[in-house]
Amino acid sequence: VGSKKVWRRYGDKKDVGEGKQKIIVSDDFDVGAYGVGPDSSAELCNKILKGFEGNDDRKAMKFFEWMRCNGKLDRNLMGYNLMLRVLGMRGDWEGAEKLIDEMTSQSNCELEVRVFNTIIYACSKKGVVDVGAKWFRMMLDSNIEPNVATFGMLMGLYQKGWNLEESEFAFAHMRKLNVMCQSAYSAMITIYTRLGLHIKAEEVIHLLVKDNVVLNLENWLVMLNSYSQQGKLEEAERVFASMNEAGIPPNIIAYNTLITGYGKSSNMIAAEQTFQNLQHMGLEPDETSYRSMIEGWARYGSYEKAKWYYERLKDMGFTPNSSNLFSLINLQAKHQDEDGAVRTVDDMLKMGCQPVSILGSLIQAYDKAERFDMLPLILRGPLYDHVLVNQTASSILVMAYVKHSLVEYAIKLLKVKKWKDLAFEDNLYHLLICTCKELGHLENAVKIFTHMTKTDKPNLHIMSTMIDIFCIMDRFADADSTYQLLKTSGLVMDMVAFSIVVRMYVKAGSLEDACLVVNEMEKQGNIIPDTYLLRDMFRVYQRCNKRDKISELYYTILKRGVTWDQEMYNCVINCCAHAVPVDELSKLFDEMIQRGFTPNTITYNVMLDVYGKSRLFNKAKKVFSMAKKQGLCDIISYNTLVAAYGKNKDFNSMTRTVELMQFDGFAVSLEAYNSMLDAYGKERQMEDFRNVLQRLKKSSTVSDQYTYNILINIYGEQGWIDEVASVLKELKDYGPGPDVCSYNTLIKAYGIAGMAEDAVSVIKEMREKGIEPDRITYMNLISALRRNDMFLESVRWSLWMKQTGFS
Repeated sequence: VGSKKVWRRYGDKKDVGEGKQKIIVSDDFDVGAYGVGPDSSAELCNKILKGFEGNDDRKAMKFFEWMRCNGKLDRNLMGYNLMLRVLGMRGDWEGAEKLIDEMTSQSNCELEVRVFNTIIYACSKKGVVDVGAKWFRMMLDSNIEPNVATFGMLMGLYQKGWNLEESEFAFAHMRKLNVMCQSAYSAMITIYTRLGLHIKAEEVIHLLVKDNVVLNLENWLVMLNSYSQQGKLEEAERVFASMNEAGIPPNIIAYNTLITGYGKSSNMIAAEQTFQNLQHMGLEPDETSYRSMIEGWARYGSYEKAKWYYERLKDMGFTPNSSNLFSLINLQAKHQDEDGAVRTVDDMLKMGCQPVSILGSLIQAYDKAERFDMLPLILRGPLYDHVLVNQTASSILVMAYVKHSLVEYAIKLLKVKKWKDLAFEDNLYHLLICTCKELGHLENAVKIFTHMTKTDKPNLHIMSTMIDIFCIMDRFADADSTYQLLKTSGLVMDMVAFSIVVRMYVKAGSLEDACLVVNEMEKQGNIIPDTYLLRDMFRVYQRCNKRDKISELYYTILKRGVTWDQEMYNCVINCCAHAVPVDELSKLFDEMIQRGFTPNTITYNVMLDVYGKSRLFNKAKKVFSMAKKQGLCDIISYNTLVAAYGKNKDFNSMTRTVELMQFDGFAVSLEAYNSMLDAYGKERQMEDFRNVLQRLKKSSTVSDQYTYNILINIYGEQGWIDEVASVLKELKDYGPGPDVCSYNTLIKAYGIAGMAEDAVSVIKEMREKGIEPDRITYMNLISALRRNDMFLESVRWSLWMKQTGFS
């Protein structure tokens, strides 16, 4: 608070005494009771003010206001200093700052180091580092030179707050002024050591010598600690020897520091010797001595020695620290001393250690020792009772059990726990199931889910996660039943749940069910799909061949302003290839390139196919060139171009593409051979057709169903029925056998060759083979009959076609 506000809140002043000198007092404070009046000296007033300071700051502030009103503060540096102490102890830094301004502007006081030291002292006592640093800089700005006390208080304050920047600033300024403050050197070394800046700590140690500092006990001890913390025991030993040479009496802190250093370096022979030496020097080992020996032997790995010192520590009436207990638990877990671990846990409870902290130490120790299965033997008595009633402890333990595949113990604990909090329990179960999923322990997740208490209103997140887990395990029936349970529960599904269910049905091959889920989501109306769900929706619609839905979804996301990333562009282009106009797809592809995204190989191949079928060959060439530069061309890229040129009767480009395929290290694929056979055959370029067929037979490529169907179709178109029969025989004897397409082509060939009755017999053969005729089968048969003037028979088959549901 400001100084004016400080003074105003104590009420108005009034005059007392008629015909006498006026004595100004507050409503509830009579200064006359203290034997002072307007004629009293400043020295007397200061004496009274000093009596109030430290005992009753309220009276001190009222009396100081009286002094101000009665002119007792002019050149009264002592009075102001006493008031600064009061404000400092109250933490009224703003009031102190205004009071200093008043000293110079109204009371003719000259500032000196004592004024600032008063406030810095208060900052040091309260541990307010930033305020202390501010007042030190104000001091420097006021051209007041700090003294030893200033730097001693400041560096002690910075050490408490481990403030490196301010401590370095103050220390550098101290040396610049040639002020010799021993405690400042100690503080600087301690700060550097604590922060791990050991090189800088050693630099300050060297400055002690360079600056001719007369070392006190604290200087020796911080030097010893600095070297011990670094593991530089030879230097530490030299410092210890120098202490003795300098006449410093034996000191237990010095011995303990050395013992700690030896323990950290696992030099326990030297640690033991030092422990013995301190006793020879007439010193008694204290609590720290024993604690350091326990830690040293624990780090060394000697359970027996650590246990001996632990028992000795307790016999001496000392208390182990938490580090000792944790070290002992670690050793007991490693050395299979479960009885000892139980006793240590009892000690920890007696010492007042938090049960949750003890539980954490046990879990960490037995996990590190790879003997976690022994932990249930340790957890008994008061500690286990606490676990049963405490939610945090229960959750920590069941999580640890689940991570170590001790699911039965986790389930048992959840059954016998004594706390009730349904929301917390649901979250815990969800966390356990998710943990099992992340660890790949899916069967454990199912066990936990199965043992959950069944309720009328299940948890959406748990159910969604379990659907996902069942899907990963290929247990689609369980996933579906879980989803049906979720639907009938009346819970409103969120986007994540819908996304999981959609993916589950896609993986199960139930694409129609996936579409139904998407429809349910759209009916719900409040779901805004994220990028991942949008991509799933596109893929589902594509695999279900729902082009209208794909187109609708595409234009919806354009209006919505969805953020497009590389994966989104690739997915949409791949799925929308046959659902949106080629110009729209081309614009989307160009936008993807302009935004710096890289199409994948599938996207390039889709664009090649779209441009090829649309006869946009210049664009197709450009796309092909881009894919080649990025090394993303595969055999499908070449096949797509070959097929596109073939369908467009551009035989020269088709041939060049095949040659380029071979030049780029690809063998001519069966798909390329099929495209060339189909293109040459349909244009009746039979010599080129035969050449390609000859090359195919000479290669190691095995003909597929499509190859045979092309040959039957081309030979049939030519009326070469013998060749058709030969291909058909080869297809039956060596190939995969005729399919519905093969038979349809054969019927067409028989019709062209005037063999209508053979065409009819194909239908019979198809039925014998278990191959159902389709609409094209009947259309080809009717056409064959009409071509051969068998009109009544064609009418009969037309009627049959309608009766079987084909129109």
